[in-house]
Amino acid sequence: MTESGSQTDQDSLGLYVHIPFCTSKCAYCAFYSEPVHRHDTHRLMQAIHTELAQHDTRSVCTAYIGGGSPSSLPTSELTDLVKAIMSRCPDLAEFTVECNPGQVTLARLKQWHDLGVNRLSMGAQSFDAGELRCLGRSHDADTIKTAVHLARQAGFNNLSLDLIFAICGSTPATWQASLNQAIALHPEHISAYALTLEPGTPLAEAVAQGRQLAVDESTDMAMYEQAIAALTQAGYEQYEISNFARPGYTCRHNLGTWLNHPYLGIGPSAASSSGTTRTQNFSDIKTYVAAMESGVSPVETSVATRPMDRICETAVLNLRTRHGIDVQRFRQVTGQDPHVLFAGPIRRYCEQGLLTIEENRIFLTARALPIADSVLCDFAAL
Repeated sequence: MTESGSQTDQDSLGLYVHIPFCTSKCAYCAFYSEPVHRHDTHRLMQAIHTELAQHDTRSVCTAYIGGGSPSSLPTSELTDLVKAIMSRCPDLAEFTVECNPGQVTLARLKQWHDLGVNRLSMGAQSFDAGELRCLGRSHDADTIKTAVHLARQAGFNNLSLDLIFAICGSTPATWQASLNQAIALHPEHISAYALTLEPGTPLAEAVAQGRQLAVDESTDMAMYEQAIAALTQAGYEQYEISNFARPGYTCRHNLGTWLNHPYLGIGPSAASSSGTTRTQNFSDIKTYVAAMESGVSPVETSVATRPMDRICETAVLNLRTRHGIDVQRFRQVTGQDPHVLFAGPIRRYCEQGLLTIEENRIFLTARALPIADSVLCDFAAL
């Protein structure tokens, strides 16, 4: 496992570009996105290029194009964005593009790879037909398998699959089948997330109206532990609560987030953090485009980050990783000793067997992982 702080420099910058388009909205998704056919994609992409050009991106070491579904863009427009990022970020070490399994071809994948994209994140979610229908996904298991094979043919040797468990109607058996099929494709990285019923989404409304049945909490936790067991046995190392990688393939971009490094967000709804200020762009395509075309800032909100809030945020994000809080690094970055600052929660959770102190680091025990949020909330504010 890559240890905390060893992969990315504190002064390095992560770049995230949000493409707010999908061919259709998934039933569970709360991220800002709209159907691609309703918008002038070229006009939005021009606005994104304009915003990108306004920032000094020379220190960017990781880039991530996400959404929505970036692969729903016309090929030429996504290609132009990749070229722009490559030209503006000379020290880019990791470049990830999210894609939908049903929206890739060998030609598209090879073009991205040849331009410098060296990591793919593919939204598989499930290999079960009923679960995919429940989520509102348009692909099937065979489409996922084909997309992975095409990615390998195109030259990608760093591939991540996203999986969701505790989907309405799912069982430990269907979840194990999805895990087995994902593992059989030999991706370098797997993210496994519990389904979150976000307010206002069609799936949350279906559950509220009794048209879908949510998985109970105990089954949800059992499925999470099932994932840890299956993926660990298959040779994946759990380096964060929901993320697993083969040795050497941790996601550097996300690791920067968990180390609380600064990041730059480009596009509608994208957020940025300088360490002292957090901003978020307008979560509306028309408003965002109008701002960029008028030479006005696309930032809708800007909030100063209090030093103590950032210190607590750093502790929470660090604890999400299996490495946990590196005490020496925490002191260097924040000027605070976590043993003093969080003495109460550390003592309490160590006594309960949910935290361990070992070799100058403080980290969650395996027992704590399924209930991590309840532990981390005591580090979130002082």
